[in-house]
Amino acid sequence: MSKKISLIAGSSNIELAKEISSHLKTELTPIEIKSFNDGETYVHIEKSVRGSIVFIIQPTSPPVNDKLIELLLIIDACKRASAKEINVIIPYYGYSRQDRKNLPREPISAKVVANLIETAGADRVVTFDLHIDQIQGFFNIPVDNLEAISLVSNYILDKKLKDLVVVSPDVGGARRARRLAKILDTNIAIIDKRRPEHGVAEIMNIIGKVKDRNAIITDDIIDSAGTITGAAKALKEKGAKDIYITATHALFSGPAVERLQDDSIKEVIVTNTIAIPEDKRFHNLKVISLAKLLADSITRIYEGTPMGVLFDDIYKKIEQKRKKG
Repeated sequence: MSKKISLIAGSSNIELAKEISSHLKTELTPIEIKSFNDGETYVHIEKSVRGSIVFIIQPTSPPVNDKLIELLLIIDACKRASAKEINVIIPYYGYSRQDRKNLPREPISAKVVANLIETAGADRVVTFDLHIDQIQGFFNIPVDNLEAISLVSNYILDKKLKDLVVVSPDVGGARRARRLAKILDTNIAIIDKRRPEHGVAEIMNIIGKVKDRNAIITDDIIDSAGTITGAAKALKEKGAKDIYITATHALFSGPAVERLQDDSIKEVIVTNTIAIPEDKRFHNLKVISLAKLLADSITRIYEGTPMGVLFDDIYKKIEQKRKKG
């Protein structure tokens, strides 16, 4: 690649950034990030980005507010340093679950964050599996909402599992479950639940056949894992065989790790949109890297070539693999 590309890593997922830089054969631009005694964030890009096409890699993962401010300051620093174009790679978009008003006098926080990123000076956003696709419309700049499902489905196909059913843990995730089921050429089931309060879910019913099937529960985020592990137990009670859980974003808050090691769960399959520390890794956890896919996406943005062709090729290969059995 030309010298006019600058790859900058924020502090929230350094390992992913290093993997991407390795695939691109482009060194990370050195940057100093630190906190003052009062908690304020300081950013200094230590190499010129004047005239560069900049790619900033920074998921806004916990602590979300700190990482968001850090991202905004890096964008502003690049803008004031006369970068030609600022592309922001946000593998996990924090605040995405606050996408609408459920009660009077609530903010639409996902929109507020979009405004901040755009106002700071970003020219494009690249992210993975937004909680709601419509968040793309919160921006007035291009947004590429990439899918991790291609990597997840490829991994599942390699297992050569039989008698599959893809399960959505709630009605809202049915579209995601149908997408995975179509790729795997199988049926779906939906868990009917209600939320009496934030972070609490009660399972009411299971719609679809799950008895004597290997179930793949798919979701976008695993936070405290209460909903998804409750779904796994409900499926077991209905006669499902092995239970696999897949999700793009592994927040793993509070008791999540303990819950996910339950005997009813065969494997938990996630991606590395969020850095997972060693103390949150466990025996039945599989982490799939998005680095190559992101590197290929960055290349296409840099070269100005269509992004859709990349995914068309990926899904053609998956289809060929599925047909071969």
